[in-house]
Amino acid sequence: MTQNYTVASAPGKVLIAGGYLVLEQAFTGLVVGTTARFYTVIRPETQSKAGIITVRSPQFENAVWQYKTTIKNEHLQFESITLDSQNKFVETCLKFTLKVIFEKIGSDLLNQLLANGIEVVIVGDNDFYSQRAELEKKHLPNTAEALASLEPFCKTHATLSTVHKTGLGSSAALTTSLVAALLLYFRVVTDTLNETEKVLIHNVAQYVHCFAQGKVGSGFDVSSAVWGSHRYKRFNPAILAPIMNEQVDSKTLSQELDSNNKNWDNEVASFKLPPGFKLMLADIDAGSHTPTLVSKVLAWKKSKPEEAISLWNELGAYNAKVEQHFRKLTDLYEEDEQSYNETIKMCAQLKSKEWYTLSGSVAEEIISLVNDFNHVRSLLQTMSKLSDVPIEPEEQTRLLDASTHVPGVVMAGVPGAGGYDAIFCIVLSEQSKQNVYKVWESWKELNIGPLLSQADSHGVTSVKLDDIPGLNTVLSK
Repeated sequence: MTQNYTVASAPGKVLIAGGYLVLEQAFTGLVVGTTARFYTVIRPETQSKAGIITVRSPQFENAVWQYKTTIKNEHLQFESITLDSQNKFVETCLKFTLKVIFEKIGSDLLNQLLANGIEVVIVGDNDFYSQRAELEKKHLPNTAEALASLEPFCKTHATLSTVHKTGLGSSAALTTSLVAALLLYFRVVTDTLNETEKVLIHNVAQYVHCFAQGKVGSGFDVSSAVWGSHRYKRFNPAILAPIMNEQVDSKTLSQELDSNNKNWDNEVASFKLPPGFKLMLADIDAGSHTPTLVSKVLAWKKSKPEEAISLWNELGAYNAKVEQHFRKLTDLYEEDEQSYNETIKMCAQLKSKEWYTLSGSVAEEIISLVNDFNHVRSLLQTMSKLSDVPIEPEEQTRLLDASTHVPGVVMAGVPGAGGYDAIFCIVLSEQSKQNVYKVWESWKELNIGPLLSQADSHGVTSVKLDDIPGLNTVLSK
């Protein structure tokens, strides 16, 4: 019986263009959603625990937290009653989202829906976390084939603080799925999640994610968790300034985060990779601390503004060109599907440097895409040197170059802020994909873990429990 379950899901992300620049409203980022998703399941407790919210993350060790809600004098009070461990993202999300809910539905309905207490279960697809420990436990190699054999939502063999993340935006996807599930469960939004309801989810998720992180970030990761793949232009950070305090009252919070608040000036233009283009991802077992990279780049930009602004403007222009080539290729597919497919098929059998031998508008566009993306990479390498920040470290450059030498590979790059965390690759056929996997498996300089995620344009959704393989099983653990 699953009719009492509320389930919301939100995807991970890959920023394929716009790293660092996306922090400023003058520039945009091109972000692709992934098939790797977070799921939040909410159900009423079977035995009465009035006002108690129990949160479980069964993939982690020691991952159960409890919170108590009470309403006194028309004010919502919220406190953690778990003493041995804390989960800042979950606690922040519950505390402030419940304030918005309280303002939207009133104390009577909130009390009614919390009369027995609720259980919240949060899980993420395997790609969000390194599966090296699980593979070792099963005596399996770190290959795509071995990863595909693992059960869904498998154990990480780690605590929240020690787990190795793969850079897909787990905190943003978790936050967005939890916000959406709470708003669904407490009847603030409906199962259809229309555009206005998604704006509310977005605004609340951006706020609680920033609050939990202790700073206002670029917001592209939460944006993609809500909207899926798109071109992103950030919101003015000043929108959050009046409400970034623990004591903010529910009325003010609800007004500032409301979908009708026109001060939210972020821009979203939907996007899809052109037909036949396949996204590949890999986790690098070295890791970089993104906030450190960002702070060092911003320090360089502040100390050498002319040098930095000139480079950023050029990089912004080439990022825009990359997006335009992608969109033009989709247009060419719609204009002449047969010609497009024939050209893509030929490109899939040749190395990108050999594509100049092909003729026609599709070939010209894809060659321009490759050239302009290579220019983006060279500018990021220049920024690495000028800022003394490993945005595309030399080890990564060698790996990316080897990947692009495989027939049918359009591009390979470091997503987001770069560093040693991850790489992405875009290929034109299943054969190209398998050949790239072989390059990664035989690579000795870096420890590469392939991910199974593909590009997916769907953002936050309300889903049925039985439609997600393995979710029922994990709830019973």
